[in-house]
Amino acid sequence: MRFADFHAGQAITLGPVSVTERQIVDFAREFDPQACHTDPEAASRGRWGGLIASGWHTCGLMMRLYVEHYLTHIASLASPGLDELRWLEPVRPGDRLSLRVTVLKATPSKSKPDRGAVTSFVEVLNQTGEAVMTFRVVNIIARRQAA
Repeated sequence: MRFADFHAGQAITLGPVSVTERQIVDFAREFDPQACHTDPEAASRGRWGGLIASGWHTCGLMMRLYVEHYLTHIASLASPGLDELRWLEPVRPGDRLSLRVTVLKATPSKSKPDRGAVTSFVEVLNQTGEAVMTFRVVNIIARRQAA
């Protein structure tokens, strides 16, 4: 896919990926060592009533799907970043996550005619279709050369 293939309102669904207790604990022990992520027994007594994935782990799972099933199939050049990251619901062992990427706008670059910016709203959904994480992202996408 190239820049011209994107249009506002277009939605692409990616995934799923499964989440295991072992992945949750291993990630958290290294990067987010809070008891709700690392200790199933302590987590069962906590606010969430059980073990939950770190939001950063959820971001990592999202990125894996985004790269493998989206960015590798388009002419992605870079991203200047994302905005409005929200962790809406806990991700638990056994969850199956998928992504819904909705194009909000596609804007040709005024200064660099070989590219444009695609702004998207990304939703990470669990197996029941509930959004567990959302954010807005801009990707810089190559444009086809004029004939």
